[in-house]
Amino acid sequence: MIGQVAHLVRHPIKSAGYEPVEAVELTPGAAFPLDRVWAVAHAAARLTEPPIWAPKLQFLRGWGSAELMAVSCQSDAEAGAVELSHPRRPTARFRPDDAADAARLIDWLRPLWPENRPEPARVVRVPGQALTDQDQPLISINSLSSLADLSGRMERELSIHRFRGNIWVEGWAPWAELELIGQEICIGAARLRIEEPIGRCRATGANPETGQQDADTMGALEAGYGHTDFGVFARVIQAGRVGLGDEVRK
Repeated sequence: MIGQVAHLVRHPIKSAGYEPVEAVELTPGAAFPLDRVWAVAHAAARLTEPPIWAPKLQFLRGWGSAELMAVSCQSDAEAGAVELSHPRRPTARFRPDDAADAARLIDWLRPLWPENRPEPARVVRVPGQALTDQDQPLISINSLSSLADLSGRMERELSIHRFRGNIWVEGWAPWAELELIGQEICIGAARLRIEEPIGRCRATGANPETGQQDADTMGALEAGYGHTDFGVFARVIQAGRVGLGDEVRK
């Protein structure tokens, strides 16, 4: 079980923009750095005041709009700013913590969200808490070999960005990551414990280049492997730097 880090990806705004990075510093008790820092709640969301972590149904998400899957991002952590791009929207820069920019962000996202769903209403941030689908600080690890195996079964090349993962590993046997549940691995200078498989949803059927549903990934997973899991969640138990090309080992 020796591999290498092939891709590192963060998603500063939940379901609205993927951003490849070259290196990160992982910290115990924390999610992937600058991942899901913000989320956009819809008009029917039920949130506490002040907001705390809430389930994904309260927010805009790829399951509800394939268009969102085609948003890409470049972030400026020091400025607290993100620049979003989309095939059918003008590229724009926002500081989501600024009220005026948050309103502009909602306006930018509105055409990408179905009119028959509660409209985008509010940008949410919970200090110290990533707004991932889990209320625990977990990092997603995925295998390029498993992706290649699924792609071959579907007779089409699938982008890594369909799966919104944080760490992509090359060199593992296909689906070997699912055998690591409960075990510890080292990635670069960090150590992580593999917690559970990642159950997937229909958002993975959306093409991140076009923002259109064009692949039955869920059906292919179920028919080919008897489940709809892809990738694993891991918890950081020892801090350390992780960069592209770093070794992944047990």
